[in-house]
Amino acid sequence: MKDTAFMKRVLRLAGKASGMTSPNPMVGAVLVKNGKIIAEDYHRKPGAPHAEALVIGKAGEKVKGATLYVNLEPCCHTDKRTPPCTKAIIKAGIRKVVIGMKDPNPKVSGKGIEELSKSGINVVSGILEKDSIRLNEAYAKYIMTKRPFVILKVAMTLDGKIATPEGESKWITGEKARELVHKTRGSVDAVMTAIGTVKADDPQLTARTKKVARSPIRIVIDPDFEIPIDAKLLNTPPKTVIVTKVSKSQASESKKKTLLEKNIKIVDYEGERVDLNWLMKKLGETGITSVMIEGGSSLNSHAFEDGIVDKVMFFIAPKIIGGRESFPCVGGKAFRKLPEAHQLKDVKVKRIGEDILVEGYVK
Repeated sequence: MKDTAFMKRVLRLAGKASGMTSPNPMVGAVLVKNGKIIAEDYHRKPGAPHAEALVIGKAGEKVKGATLYVNLEPCCHTDKRTPPCTKAIIKAGIRKVVIGMKDPNPKVSGKGIEELSKSGINVVSGILEKDSIRLNEAYAKYIMTKRPFVILKVAMTLDGKIATPEGESKWITGEKARELVHKTRGSVDAVMTAIGTVKADDPQLTARTKKVARSPIRIVIDPDFEIPIDAKLLNTPPKTVIVTKVSKSQASESKKKTLLEKNIKIVDYEGERVDLNWLMKKLGETGITSVMIEGGSSLNSHAFEDGIVDKVMFFIAPKIIGGRESFPCVGGKAFRKLPEAHQLKDVKVKRIGEDILVEGYVK
């Protein structure tokens, strides 16, 4: 029970750096001696000291014989900007190390635990393992595949509609749900939408809440390069990326020149429709570890069809729009047989103000 309680504290500390450590994981550390916490801290950003080094430094001479709690296996390789934490732990004279999860990074995975054990340190792994994995799910996917972890977010009515026939969608969900969306935006590297949403809503797609330290990159799927020059996405920070079909028309080239002068990045693709798997690979190559999709029926369906969705967040408002012409949350092709439908696992249901949030992972 004590191990669980201290690990919960570690996870809370690690979570304080949400959105700030990418492409590194979120890591917290707590040093305990004689049943009391003598030091605690967390990793803040890439290149900054790791959580283990911070607590060892804080504890000073008290560190000898203490127990270290950390949510991720301590690093043991030198291919990075900071020194290996295993060496610092051994040198400090720490007696026991309790770990939430093994590091999925092949450079570490199990090797950090082995090095500590061989030095005589008692190592216990797997305490609140599932919670530790969930905290760093984006890091885990990226480090193994070099592709971002993808969350698909939908705000819909009880009957599955995201907009009226006229395209009205503000606001389907309530203030508390919107606040959680802003917080989630602040935890990912990029938010992706499509030109239809930009033209209908002119969104900023920023994380507008005091609880978030930064906003994500905005990515717009715009096949025919229709984005208005005065769109908020093009005129407010942070960075925006336009993904569009290859075109050599004079109007297109002129518009591209104007946007490049605004520091807007443009990614061209061949064919009628962008391959979202190809796009995720391209984004991963630039160091983007996580993406949240905030689009309409068409983009949502393409994301599922291309198999890029890892997790869904469906906010359901207690409203009913009705009508065949109202926009469904997922368009595209329908499955003819129920067993073929996309299925979720590890589903959680929460009350968010007057709305309901259904979260789950795509099987």
